[in-house]
Amino acid sequence: MSERFLSGRTALVTGATSGIGLAIAEALGAAGARVAINGLGSAEQIEAAKQRVGAAGAAEVPYFDADLSDPAAVESMMAKVQAWSPPDVLVNCAGVQHTAPIGEMPAATWDRIVAINLSAAFHTMRLALPGMVERGFGRVVNIASVHGLVASVQKSPYVASKFGLVGLSKVAALEAAAAGSRQSGGVTVNCVCPGWVETPLIEPQISARARAAGGDREAGVRELLREKQPSLRMSLPADIAATVVFLCRPEAHNLTGAAIPVDGGWTAQ
Repeated sequence: MSERFLSGRTALVTGATSGIGLAIAEALGAAGARVAINGLGSAEQIEAAKQRVGAAGAAEVPYFDADLSDPAAVESMMAKVQAWSPPDVLVNCAGVQHTAPIGEMPAATWDRIVAINLSAAFHTMRLALPGMVERGFGRVVNIASVHGLVASVQKSPYVASKFGLVGLSKVAALEAAAAGSRQSGGVTVNCVCPGWVETPLIEPQISARARAAGGDREAGVRELLREKQPSLRMSLPADIAATVVFLCRPEAHNLTGAAIPVDGGWTAQ
């Protein structure tokens, strides 16, 4: 199996300036794709991300800015990406989180989380999928969460957005299922649903448990894992990226509409 099986293909990864998104962009570049990235960060952080993706093997790494909570901004970004090179691979990885009981969750926070975690993916998909269907090849991978499969307290907008993303992906998978052929590669839409992954997104939850353990961060990590993840070990961003890359392979042409947990047994309980 060729390691550069995405040579000549174009990928767009949102949330790609750090964490899981950056690892995915690097892995797609290593597989031969041109990789467009989107994400937050200073000019220095964005440039560093571009350098890392290029060093991994991507021939081109343009950056496309957009406020993903604004549908007009998403549409403008997608038009620029299409003008550069229509995406064959779309990975929606951008996500935000806020924890609070429902009665204390600010309405504006609900709106922002749902807009970025769910609505932005709808807008990128509605603009990218028709071209994939027309060309007979496409891979959409939406980074949902274990919280797209099961719920946890104090995460109402996050859980709602991720459950919605899983459902949206299933609809899109059905609509695109017959496009293309085994030879062209077909069009697939899937979700990857990580459990605990070592990223900045979960640091506040680790810190809260560490404070309860007298400031011991490792104890905080252990407590977090003991609560939900039977493997008692976190995934790395590169582990999630490897799953995404597999879904982009030609052999995955019939793997569509799935929500794949990478969660150490969390959802098996």
